[in-house]
Order: sequence, then structure tokens, then C-alpha cells
Amino acid sequence: MIIAVDGPTASGKGTIAKALAAHFGLPHLDTGLLYRAVGRQVAINGGDPDDAGDALAACAFPDTLLDDPELRTEETGGLASRVSIHPAVRQALYERQRAFATQPGGAVLDGRDIGTVIAPDADVKLFVTASVSARARRRWLEMQGRELDITLDEIERDIARRDARDINRADAPLRAAEGALVIDTTHFGREEAIEAAIEAVELVQRG
Repeated sequence: MIIAVDGPTASGKGTIAKALAAHFGLPHLDTGLLYRAVGRQVAINGGDPDDAGDALAACAFPDTLLDDPELRTEETGGLASRVSIHPAVRQALYERQRAFATQPGGAVLDGRDIGTVIAPDADVKLFVTASVSARARRRWLEMQGRELDITLDEIERDIARRDARDINRADAPLRAAEGALVIDTTHFGREEAIEAAIEAVELVQRG
């Protein structure tokens, strides 16, 4: 069984995808981490994330970079959104994601184009979303827990900018896949969101 979980930043899709993988006994891939690694590698290389050539060169990042805690920062998230607009970058990472999705037994993948591009043949497609203000507050609380000095307004503006880039990019824009079940987590706590997702998958399984 292939489960595709798409949605904008800080919507809760990663938390939901991990929980689904654990519940159904499937391997999980956070595809956004791959784009974060490319963005981080561009910075390490001293390149420009808005330059297609610099971004493509950064796709050759070492696997060890995926363990770098810097990948989880807001700065790297912004870089990931910027490099992801380049078609050459998306193509370079496509095969890696597709191979993970089609492994024997299935998998859970979360990102922004899983149900539309990477695994359009997924058995279950979920689109997890929430209001910009709700997502900003979640990310702000997370940053506070890590004692990072950033304001709620700054995070909200950054999320709005990322949404605009992701939705309006020419290649694989962020949108709900055809047939996707939409889960709005604006007013959900963590456990409520996970429960809703599990119920959605089980509903599809029952046909």
C-alpha cells in the first residue's frame, strides 16, 4: 500500500505521515528533507538557491547531510522552497523518491507533490492543510521550544511567502491530487489529526 501525504509547510503532514507509517507498518520518507538538503548544500557551496545551475549542482549532496540538524531550521526551509521551483532539481530527486514509493510492500511519503507527481498511482492520497495563522503558531511554539529568537509575525510572513512560491511554481505546484481526501488540521490537536488520517486510510481500504 502506497500512502501519499501532501500539504503546505507546518500543516502537520510530517507528523501524520510518521504516525501512519508506524500504524500500518510501512517505511516512511520525508521528501521535504531531500529539498532541504539541496538548499543546505547550496548554502555550503556559497551558491544562489535561485540559480538553477547552483541548485542542480547541490543535488549531489552526501547522504550524511540528511542527519544535519541545520536541515530543520526555518532558514533552510526557506532555501528548500526556493530550490524546489527549478524543474531540473525536481527531476534529479524524482527517481530517488519514486524508487522509495514503489518498493515491495508499499510506503508512506510526505511532501508537496507526492500524489500529483511522485506517486499518482498511490492507493491513498491525503492532502493535509491548515490556516496560515495556525501553522505559524505551531512553528513558532516549536522554535520557542528550541530557544530560537524569531517572532510569530516573521514566521507567518515566511509561511505565506513559501505558500505563494509552492502554489504558483510552474513545475509540480502544490495542490490536492485528484481523489485526495482533504484533512484540515486548523482546529485539531496532534492526536486528533492522526486519528482523522488513520480513519481516512481505513475508509479507503474498506472501499
